[in-house]
Amino acid sequence: MTTAPLLYVCVRPQQGAAAAEYESFRSAMRIDEGRLARHDLVREPLPADAFERYSGFLIGGSPFNLTDPESTKTDAQRRLESDLERIAAHAARGEGPPALFTCYGIGVVTRLLGGRVSRAFPEDTGPVAVELTPEAAADPLFGGLANRFTALTAHKEGTESLPSGATLLAVNDACPVQAYVVGDHLYATQFHPEPTARAFTERMAVYRDDGYFEASAYDEIAAKVLAASITEPARLLRAFARHFEPAEG
Repeated sequence: MTTAPLLYVCVRPQQGAAAAEYESFRSAMRIDEGRLARHDLVREPLPADAFERYSGFLIGGSPFNLTDPESTKTDAQRRLESDLERIAAHAARGEGPPALFTCYGIGVVTRLLGGRVSRAFPEDTGPVAVELTPEAAADPLFGGLANRFTALTAHKEGTESLPSGATLLAVNDACPVQAYVVGDHLYATQFHPEPTARAFTERMAVYRDDGYFEASAYDEIAAKVLAASITEPARLLRAFARHFEPAEG
């Protein structure tokens, strides 16, 4: 029989950037298109049978901010945040497929489960140092990573306090909550685990006027990104695929 695929959940309004992000996830996990489906949550609600149809969820980043006033959010953003909360709630209870929320998505999980998201912990666009906590050593996904590694970030908000029941897995000075797990099915990272350095600079070009960095500094920041060695985040995604994707039978 054929196994259920994983699902990349797009929460980016920019379709070109979303297509590139899908390819980054797929390439990082080293799986083919038949094993990673995609769904554009900006334009279409989560399918009613999503929890039966897919074996796991991978939530990409977004220019949306959870901390924006509700009055300024579009109907599409409010709806997709509700759908993301459904995915997170199922995974947190261990009732549905596992899920990995990244960047913007960590805020959705944090707020849903009672933590606090604020603008107090933004990070500049580019490479940052991430350090694993002692608890990460026993985790099936993070336990195989280097204790300290370089990852790519670009965000305006962060987790100020962990939600109840979360185990902190990765930290750094600028944004103390870089990754955590709830139970054994729900993971969240502040950093982007999927892009290569080249793919990240291409994404930077899409968002160069969105306030993540000074547009005039693009070349300088891109050079720093391209010079960075980004190895461990992709290994995290491969571990997710190995650990959670059912074997074909």
